[in-house]
Amino acid sequence: MNNKTKPIGLYPENFARFYDVIYHSVRDSVDNEYFQNVIKQTKGRILEIGVGTGRLFTNALNGGADIYGLDISPAMLSFLLKKIPENQHYRISLQNIVDFEYDFRFNLIIAPFRVMMHLLEKETQLKALNNVYSHLDKSGTFIFDTFVPDLNRLLNGFDNFVDFNGEYEPGKKLKRSVSTVPDLINQLINIRFNLEWDDDSGPKQEYWNVPLRFFFRFELEHLIERSKFKKYRILGDYDGNELNRESKEFIVVCQKE
Repeated sequence: MNNKTKPIGLYPENFARFYDVIYHSVRDSVDNEYFQNVIKQTKGRILEIGVGTGRLFTNALNGGADIYGLDISPAMLSFLLKKIPENQHYRISLQNIVDFEYDFRFNLIIAPFRVMMHLLEKETQLKALNNVYSHLDKSGTFIFDTFVPDLNRLLNGFDNFVDFNGEYEPGKKLKRSVSTVPDLINQLINIRFNLEWDDDSGPKQEYWNVPLRFFFRFELEHLIERSKFKKYRILGDYDGNELNRESKEFIVVCQKE
């Protein structure tokens, strides 16, 4: 991996181990169809930034997409590489959105599921946008998402909210709970994940702390307008609707001209 930028938010081994079990349950119904449709409509190379364990990538590759993937987390990529044929491993690399490098360009680059929210400083966000821009073909598209901030949750946070409680193997239980502490001045949500699971040697538990940067609409617009992107739109959901009072998502679609 290029060491110019220190990664933030590396997934620990056990969180990577259980990622698919949890997020195929809690996330696939939200964004999978949208991104798979965008991928299917794209002719040419595609890059998924924050490819993780391949929640989106593997379906796209199996469907014939000329797709590549990068991530900052060795633990996540180790699980992805086990899912795809060895002769396709060249498509996967350990790199950072801020300073990744390829000697070819892409028609579509996606950074799904909060990748940009792991970039905490505006200078890093801008550098990431410009690096993506430089790796797009003419008229190429970059899509990323962030959530619309819920002011009640931002002010109060929440404590030990259970977002998954099931089994990861027959007879072996897995539970994940989430706590948040907001930092309004720095626009951060400090998240504490707690995993509890049954192991052959007995019950196990592990914590992981990670900060996420939240964005407001006009902040996103100003950020993009400072970048090399001059054409963009922000949608309000994965059905392609415009922003409205009920929107829970910012789907940012940037176009290279």
